[in-house]
Amino acid sequence: MKIRSTVAVLFLLVLCSAAVSALAQDKPKPPAAPAVGGAEMEAMQKAATPGEPQKRLARLAGDWTFTNTMWMDPSQPPMKSDGTMHGVVLMGGRYVEHTWKGDMMGMSFEGRGTDGYDNVGKEYVASWVDNMGTGIAYSTGSCDAAGKVCTYTGSMWDPMTGKKTTTKSVITWMDDNTFKNEMYGPGPDGKEAKMMEIVAKRK
Repeated sequence: MKIRSTVAVLFLLVLCSAAVSALAQDKPKPPAAPAVGGAEMEAMQKAATPGEPQKRLARLAGDWTFTNTMWMDPSQPPMKSDGTMHGVVLMGGRYVEHTWKGDMMGMSFEGRGTDGYDNVGKEYVASWVDNMGTGIAYSTGSCDAAGKVCTYTGSMWDPMTGKKTTTKSVITWMDDNTFKNEMYGPGPDGKEAKMMEIVAKRK
């Protein structure tokens, strides 16, 4: 009787072991990572490699002084101020970040932009933040063949109306050490009007 019990227990252990083994074998294996072939790798490298557009953006690097002219009301004289800008190239030449400091409307002003060129989308891209608001403004643009005139368009929330409004910025390089940025938006009559002009010179 005791031998029978021992054999039964051993038999049950063997069955359990077989069941566990079967379950382990039936467990689905995680999917293998997709193989990245030559064409895929080449496309990724091309998308990540800085080129001529990024070199053009790198002109913003360095230390600059600027004068700012702003038209709050077309019927009134513009307000003028000045300040400094410092630009740095980021991530192996892929982006440029520029920090602006000065006075605007009698208050201390600081703004920061990050510009790049999207190799896949074939367009210039830019973001902007400053201490005059809490949002992030985005814009995209293109330049002429010589890279001297670049036009960006985007949108931002208008604090006066609480609605989104379109924006346009035209950057003109007079030479490698001087550029002008003209900014446009809807005027009092709803038509596009020049709101601001910045002229920057390299120190």
